[in-house]
Amino acid sequence: MSEVTKEVLLEVRDLKKYFPIRRGLFRRQVGAIKAVDGVSFDIYQGETLGLVGESGGGKSTTGWTVIRDLEPTAGSVRFQGQDLSILAHDEMRRMRRHIQMIFQDPYASLNPRMTVGTIVSEPLEVHKIGTPNQRRARVQELLEIVGLNPGFINRYPHEFSGGQRQRIGIARALATNPTFVVADEPISALDVSIQAQVVNLLWDLKNEFGLTYLFIAHDLSMVRYISDRVAVMYLGRVVEMGPTEDVYSRSLHPYTQALVSAIPVADPEAEMTRQPIILEGDVPNPANPPHGCHFHPRCIYATEICRQDDPEFRNLGQTTEHWVACHHAEQNQGHTFGN
Repeated sequence: MSEVTKEVLLEVRDLKKYFPIRRGLFRRQVGAIKAVDGVSFDIYQGETLGLVGESGGGKSTTGWTVIRDLEPTAGSVRFQGQDLSILAHDEMRRMRRHIQMIFQDPYASLNPRMTVGTIVSEPLEVHKIGTPNQRRARVQELLEIVGLNPGFINRYPHEFSGGQRQRIGIARALATNPTFVVADEPISALDVSIQAQVVNLLWDLKNEFGLTYLFIAHDLSMVRYISDRVAVMYLGRVVEMGPTEDVYSRSLHPYTQALVSAIPVADPEAEMTRQPIILEGDVPNPANPPHGCHFHPRCIYATEICRQDDPEFRNLGQTTEHWVACHHAEQNQGHTFGN
């Protein structure tokens, strides 16, 4: 098993990504969609940080902005001490040898006109790694590593199932021996029967090659299985972050409590008595988020201070770091959920 150290591999500080809203004949900016609105977290060498939340909460945008597939509006991202936000295009391209991404949709992320061999070897060619023969041997090795027949090298994506295509995408991400991998909802487009296989593969690869993951998903059960720590996002902000079991068994933020309460329980008797917390209302418009705590319109604990002031992101962990952005987190500590 790969060892998680306290050496920070990736440091994100006050990251923002706003998408302009333009209207009128001259397409003047009249507002902005605040997809990522001041996100900060660290990822340690060898760990998996799970990033969870509802659709539209900013999870995927965070992942894309961290690796600069989207340019940040503000904030900084440091990888191994290097500030990615100030790197020139060529410098960032060289850095991508160490930072790779596994995409959400295995059907859209593979070029249908390219063979598997060409798809997986593309990163090697971009970074000028090896000779043609060495690249071919590396591709066959990678296919075997992800559980595919090395003889598939001359086949095309349409000849594979969704799970096999995602394995091809994983092989492509591993081609340059990266240190850090962003997995952007890598199982959400797959059949339930295949999801566990892909998550187990990612777990095995992490342990075998010492990878560090940012694992983005809305399936909290899978996140719990694969993650060392979990960060919960709501409307562009991280509202709770801590060790996986702490967050799941002793949730401090009302939003996290609602998400965790909705996870199905394997025990039939416990499932019958489970009472999910039903959130009222819809997620607010990210172009016009509420004042104060973004969650207050849907929170049963909201008071006047929640409507007026942004909550401080505080460490309320007892033996480990367990961070939460909630004015009333102390009174929420009594809420526990079974395993």
